[in-house]
Amino acid sequence: MYKPVKISDLPCEAPQGLKKNDVEKEREEMADAIGEMQRLLYAEAKRSLLVIFQGMDAAGKDGTAGAVFRWCVPHGISAYSFKKPTPLELAHDFLWRAHVHTPEKGYIKIFNRSYYEDVLIQRVHRWFPEEHFELRFKAINAFEELLSFDAHTTIIKFFLNISEKRQGEKLRERLVNPKKQWKHNAGDWEERKHWGTYMACYEDVINKSVIPWHVIPADDEWYRNYCATKVVYDTLKAMDPQRPVLSAPRHD
Repeated sequence: MYKPVKISDLPCEAPQGLKKNDVEKEREEMADAIGEMQRLLYAEAKRSLLVIFQGMDAAGKDGTAGAVFRWCVPHGISAYSFKKPTPLELAHDFLWRAHVHTPEKGYIKIFNRSYYEDVLIQRVHRWFPEEHFELRFKAINAFEELLSFDAHTTIIKFFLNISEKRQGEKLRERLVNPKKQWKHNAGDWEERKHWGTYMACYEDVINKSVIPWHVIPADDEWYRNYCATKVVYDTLKAMDPQRPVLSAPRHD
């Protein structure tokens, strides 16, 4: 029987006893292999991969993506960051702005945040009645089924599970570290006030999804990067992209 996910029961830190150097060495080897498989996926041009990173501010969405895909070549991979919808996007259905950015065959697309924001921040702030979000959950599941079936897109969804304590530390670091001050956003502190509501909404997102989520402990960056890399590596290995074979020339 399916047991609903309770985020507070899930770890935010790396397991005790792991050797960081060993883990990072294995992650680097897998990242290198991901780069090789990405080239094959691009050459094959029959399927695509969509990788979604969700999490609270400072959970490490950009950093994780950079670690996982560091050895991929520029052609065949791109990223899109979901921000506040534009007036044009608001004039359409909520999935309109996402559909145009989904990957074409042969490509890997990274979503930093995603269409799930429309059942997260909007729900946290009660911008629509609850029944509105129930319809959106159904639309999202149907949308992902369409991508999987019709576009041959494999979808990986990560929730980076950072603790409230660790998030506070990272947000404060953005105030004092000159190298990270460009990341500072006063709005992040406002959203942090709704932590409990966000966690409840994330639990709903995870539990109502047909395509499962990977909940990654995110307090320790090295372990967070390892876990995400392992999932992408295993997924691409199972996809087993093949280099096209040149057809034998005809001699008529």
